[in-house]
Amino acid sequence: MTQKFFTVAPMMDWTDRHCRAFHRVMSRRARLYTEMVTTGAVIHGPRERLLGFSAVEHPVAVQLGGSDPEDLAQAARICAEFGYDEINLNVGCPSDRVQNGRFGACLMQEPVLVGECVAAMKAAVSLPVTVKCRIGVDDQDTEEALNRLTDCVVAAGCDELTVHARKAWLKGLSPKENRDIPPLDYNRVYRLKQARPDLPIAINGGIKTWDEIREHLKHMDGVMLGRVAYHEPEILLAVDPELHGEEPPVADGFEAVDAYEPYIAAQLAKGERLSNITRHMLGLFTGRPGARAYRRHLATEAVKPGANLQVLREAVAQVSREIVAATPMAALAS
Repeated sequence: MTQKFFTVAPMMDWTDRHCRAFHRVMSRRARLYTEMVTTGAVIHGPRERLLGFSAVEHPVAVQLGGSDPEDLAQAARICAEFGYDEINLNVGCPSDRVQNGRFGACLMQEPVLVGECVAAMKAAVSLPVTVKCRIGVDDQDTEEALNRLTDCVVAAGCDELTVHARKAWLKGLSPKENRDIPPLDYNRVYRLKQARPDLPIAINGGIKTWDEIREHLKHMDGVMLGRVAYHEPEILLAVDPELHGEEPPVADGFEAVDAYEPYIAAQLAKGERLSNITRHMLGLFTGRPGARAYRRHLATEAVKPGANLQVLREAVAQVSREIVAATPMAALAS
């Protein structure tokens, strides 16, 4: 039986190295993804700034954006040298900038090219090469479009597929609207898994609770969470117990902050601004008395020059440690 798995989605402007290090505090097992980085940036840009990460983040995957097989192969080799555990190809982002670069969701219309890209990366590195896609774009028939893409990437050696269970509309909807307006079709992704029992497939899109995660895992190999994992990070505390029968690394958000402090201190010593780190922690303590005061304190004080760990401690001190039924943690075992 395939081990069920849990991943945190690549999210632009959110899943940077500080976010990933914070999420790792709450789960040893969740697979984490970088923000999407284009092949041009990898090949020609400041690689350490774009690709550098802490060893604590493993297992961590890099998501590439591109459509030229040769460039993707070169970028994959560079990422492998940095020590990533997986190379993921973005075939799901619908933004205009991505379309203009001929990558992201528009590649759903060019499945043969996507297969060539996967084959080139597989030939270049020994790491797993995976794809994240939609069920289709615009007026595509989702049965035909998703099957065709899957056929092409599997023939090329794709190791895993993550499917966002919505179409993307390349014209008329913004990237934000594309995350909410096109209707979810989980059954379409379930049918793909039934047709491809040997291909590890994860489902993504609109998933908010552990009850929903458990239901999806009856049909799928894995689940990818995006915005909920970012805005309510304590949901990650259930990953290791639920899927691996292991105790979580920390018991709650308070312990998560304590465990994260050495990382923050090391980053501050390198000259990083506190706000660049703590902005990823604003979702902690959702539902607890004092959570709003915690967020307000961080939002106003962490941005000030010289802000240090004392600012974070002062923010946490405003949160009640009493267990409240409405907190995400109280619902994890439900």
